[in-house]
Amino acid sequence: MARYFDVHPENPQPRAIGQIVDMVRDGGLIAYPTDSCFALGCQPGNKDGLDRIRQIRRLDDKHHFTLVCRDFSQLGQYVHVDNSIFRVVRAATPGKYTFILPATHEVPRRLLHPKKKTVGVRIPDHPVVRALLEAFGEPLLSSTLLLPDEDEPMTQGWEIKERLDHQVDAVIDSGDCGVEPTTVVDLSQGFPEIVRRGAGDPARFE
Repeated sequence: MARYFDVHPENPQPRAIGQIVDMVRDGGLIAYPTDSCFALGCQPGNKDGLDRIRQIRRLDDKHHFTLVCRDFSQLGQYVHVDNSIFRVVRAATPGKYTFILPATHEVPRRLLHPKKKTVGVRIPDHPVVRALLEAFGEPLLSSTLLLPDEDEPMTQGWEIKERLDHQVDAVIDSGDCGVEPTTVVDLSQGFPEIVRRGAGDPARFE
């Protein structure tokens, strides 16, 4: 059964954050709120966690996973960002955007797109996630919590606990979060290509 954490949306309790981080370090898979919608997350090197995300969402090997980063300096360890791309990404972070960029050698190969060698990265603007990332000290491997054959992600922590009780190790609830996933922008070719329109305003990339 998944542990249920009721976390304050603006002032996350340090004890709860510490317990969640310990679970992730021990190989746990969590469902957590972001500034766009709920997501599934685990440690980047956690192969079992990755396989469980694929199973829950029925994803193929062409799916772009996302590394959710604490700040821009951490993001820069995992993707190649030249000066022009730097300005574009910096202006839109933190925020409701995921950027697809060429990965560095820091990224485990199993997370990469098999042909493009790219990975998604984002810096969220949500107090609970920021507290988690600060305490964790590394990115979360993440994917939108959108179940197969459903049009919208789940938005209620209790519902996630009910439906995924034996598939995740923890559910973090901090009240309502959005129903739209991030806007995904592919910058791997040196120019913006909108892959998915979502919660972030896509106009700045058109």
